[in-house]
Amino acid sequence: MLVRVIFAVACVAAGYHFHPFGLSNLVAAGVGLAFAISVFLFEIRLQRASMRRLIGAAFGSILGILGAYLMGLILARTSIPEGSRSFMDVGLLLVMTYIGLVVGANKGDMLNLSALGGLFGSERSTRRMPKVLDTSVIIDGRIADICEAHFLDGVMLIPQFVLRELQFVADSADSMKRQRGRRGLEVLQRIQKMAHLEIEIADDDFPNIADVDLKLIELAKRYDGKILTNDYNLNKVASLQGIEILNVNQLANALKPVVLPGETMRVFILREGKEYNQGVAYLDDGTMVVVDGARRMINKTIDITVTSVHQTTAGKMIFGRLDERTELPAPRVPQPHAVNDVPRHGDNGVRHHAETLPGGERVPRPVVPEPSHEPE
Repeated sequence: MLVRVIFAVACVAAGYHFHPFGLSNLVAAGVGLAFAISVFLFEIRLQRASMRRLIGAAFGSILGILGAYLMGLILARTSIPEGSRSFMDVGLLLVMTYIGLVVGANKGDMLNLSALGGLFGSERSTRRMPKVLDTSVIIDGRIADICEAHFLDGVMLIPQFVLRELQFVADSADSMKRQRGRRGLEVLQRIQKMAHLEIEIADDDFPNIADVDLKLIELAKRYDGKILTNDYNLNKVASLQGIEILNVNQLANALKPVVLPGETMRVFILREGKEYNQGVAYLDDGTMVVVDGARRMINKTIDITVTSVHQTTAGKMIFGRLDERTELPAPRVPQPHAVNDVPRHGDNGVRHHAETLPGGERVPRPVVPEPSHEPE
């Protein structure tokens, strides 16, 4: 700020002292101040550009100036009046410089600075890479927890068209959409209060592009940043165009616990599966567990043995079978005999029970033995 103030004072003093183009001292001082402000805005815009774009823009500008100079030499050998020729020289200089600047900056992304090594080899790792937030990841809400855990820091770039889309969803007549939109706005307010994050609102828009996903890709190209999303289609399209993606769903899948075949785990069978005699359970993180032979165990907590684990595009699926130990019947506890029901054995091997008569006399009563289930 001190350097900018000194520069602005120098521009105002120069305009006031020299008052060019026959302007009065005060008007010339105002022109000097306007020139200083325009330089500050240009400097802020340059800070967002990557080294590749700066090198491309500088190289393109030099080529444009060189082209304008050569064309001026050709015009000097013509019979065009000097006043018209001077106007054409200045016009060619401005046009060629502008074209070289714009084209060089756009084509600068094709430069491979890491191949040069040295000073430019570490440019990608040290420069500021903003994260462009998608509408889906804002409504999802998990991004706030990730940022709160300090897994993400730096610049969070929120496009203006994403905010308009969130506001449109929050004002929807559908109660479900309205609730999702308001939750997204609350998530943004929560992120904005985190001290380790730098929130920026990007006013850049692309009127010629109607799709929001394509606008996000173009914005990421312009700021040389990454896209934060959980949209599968946007992930694929942006990856094909060379844009780095931070997918929240991929992060969640990577953080799920590792389960190996042969391990045992306890699950709650929630519903039946698609195949015969299958049961389906879910872990706390949402992982689906398909259990063979567990259809009759619905609404019960059982132990299973993991047979295989499959990774799909939608996430991880665990397959297992019902642990045989959970099917063993509980041991029967023998019931104690009554006090007056004392077993006795006669000489003929027939068991007797003592029966008490009303007078108090105990008379043995024969009992037919139960049939034996042992093989003969």
